[in-house]
Amino acid sequence: MLENIIDFPLDSGIEAFFLLLILISLEAVLSADNAIALAAISQSLQDSKLQRQALNIGLVFAYVLRMALILTATWVIQFWQFELLGAVYLLWLVFNYFTSSEDESDSQHTLGYSSLWQVIPLIAITDLAFSLDSVTTAIAIADEIWLILLGGTIGVITLRFMAGLFIRWLEEYTYLEDAGFITVGLVGLRLLARVINPNWVPPEWVMISLIFILFFWGFSKRNEPEEDELIQAESSPDLVKSSPEEKK
Repeated sequence: MLENIIDFPLDSGIEAFFLLLILISLEAVLSADNAIALAAISQSLQDSKLQRQALNIGLVFAYVLRMALILTATWVIQFWQFELLGAVYLLWLVFNYFTSSEDESDSQHTLGYSSLWQVIPLIAITDLAFSLDSVTTAIAIADEIWLILLGGTIGVITLRFMAGLFIRWLEEYTYLEDAGFITVGLVGLRLLARVINPNWVPPEWVMISLIFILFFWGFSKRNEPEEDELIQAESSPDLVKSSPEEKK
């Protein structure tokens, strides 16, 4: 369907630029759930410095895997087993999230990864699983490999900044992480449907609409840690102001 959007005569340079914009836009929209998954995996590390290291190193490996996937895409898409593995992995990730123990402080699920070198490969593999879906979409609308490689490169850079933002937003919005993992499950089901019967695969506009609806719900409620901290501070005797004699 998307290839019909560009089915009109254009100068090759303008057409390439137009295609690149479409690829980047698709990467930005379809990577939102990817960014949340990567942010949630990274957030398992309590130290913010380790979170940044995990994202940086993990996405370097993810970039190498994504470029390799693009270069071998015409071969990979011939084997349904790759998409089946990607679908199973994403659905396992969602199952692991929703069946995990909840954080006692905010009653939210937590993936519970604690090691930097445990998180890094998970980031790379998660992005690769998502790439099985996005690369297929990119190939459907562009024949130039260099254009798809450039779009994928910009997509990984965009993904890094989005994941960094989502790490902060996950702490701020109550339903955002749940919404993100539901969309991860949708991507997994989409890959699974493509393996079983390609006619069951919903069009891109349906997926994008569902993503927007879920993220609208995800951003619909803010956490209120400030109020809880204020109540705790007011009830703490250690925070009572000292008298002038004590200050002297």
